[in-house]
Formats: sequence, structure tokens, C-alpha cells
Amino acid sequence: MAGCLDNIHFNRPDWMDLGEKRNSVASIAAGCLFFTGWWIIIYIAARYPDTNDFYHAYHICGVIGTIALFMINAVSNGQVRGDAYTTGCLGQRGARVWLFLGFVLGFGSLIGSCWILFGLYVIPMKVPQGPGVGVFLQNIFIFLGALVFKFGRTEELWG
Repeated sequence: MAGCLDNIHFNRPDWMDLGEKRNSVASIAAGCLFFTGWWIIIYIAARYPDTNDFYHAYHICGVIGTIALFMINAVSNGQVRGDAYTTGCLGQRGARVWLFLGFVLGFGSLIGSCWILFGLYVIPMKVPQGPGVGVFLQNIFIFLGALVFKFGRTEELWG
């Protein structure tokens, strides 16, 4: 099944052609996004140690987002297409279910962080709102890191 945007081409500038460095750049960018997300929440936890401002149970969203990052990137695109993985417990179908569950966990952590931000900090006008923003930013950065690591690399350069 071909993608709907496969036949769209644009003139790419020379500086944008990564070539052999594409996997390295995508991995570094994904690692920086992941690091930034966790750094934000570590700062928030250190800045607001009182549980009246920041409940430490809110770390669960980040942990679930991290598990989602690992689940999303545990299967290659070849395994999902059925090119590289035909044997095993469930084969191609199992790889697709695993990837789907990873995305469900990733979106679930994003939705949970939105609920924490808006339901517990913005709507009741709780001051300070920094912890809610921190939890949301952490999960956005972790999810973006997962997407960059999954779709920013190419499998042709692995060989």
C-alpha cells in the first residue's frame, strides 16, 4: 500500500540533503527531544517539591510515554509491512498490533497530560500553573521524539 504523498516532489536545497547522515541526525534529534522532555519534568519536580503544587503521581504520564517510545520503535517498518518478519508468534499481525498499542499508549499519555494541565491547573485557575505546563511539555517532547526516531530514519542505510 503506497502512501498518498509518495509522488509529491519538491526542489530540496543542497543543505537539506542528509544522505548517509540521515539516521544519525534523526537519532540525535529524537534523543534531544526525549532528554528535553525529561529535563523539564525534573526541573518542575525540583522547583515544586510540595504536593499541594505538584503531585508526584503525574510522573506516570511521562513513564507511559517513555514505554510508548520503546514500543513504537521496537518494530521496524519492514516488520509492519511483512517484508522482514514472517515467522514468530503472530508475524506481521503481531507487529502491527504492537505498533498500534505503542501509539495508543503515546496518545493516552498526551491526553492524560492535557487533562492534568487543563482539568487541574487551567480551568480551576490554580496558581502556579507551571507544573501542569511542564507535564504537558514533557509528554509532547517524548511523543515527538518517538515520531522522529520512528519516521526520521530509513532502513536502507542500516545494511
